[in-house]
Amino acid sequence: MKKFMEVTGFLLALFGVAGVVRELTDGWFRLLGVTRFLTENVGFLEGREVFANIVIAVLGVVILIVSDRVPRKS
Repeated sequence: MKKFMEVTGFLLALFGVAGVVRELTDGWFRLLGVTRFLTENVGFLEGREVFANIVIAVLGVVILIVSDRVPRKS
């Protein structure tokens, strides 16, 4: 469970940061634009893509912090 949380947290943080960079460069930075599918296809997030990507990145960091507190099974 700990490894799953670490991988999930890392990927969410990476996708969130890449999404913020992509939005700030006006779509020029297309690498890892996975969050584009989340932010562009949800109606209430229209016009708030940077905020949504920041929330995704912060959620990834929170999951990474929580994964450090989960004991590793032997």
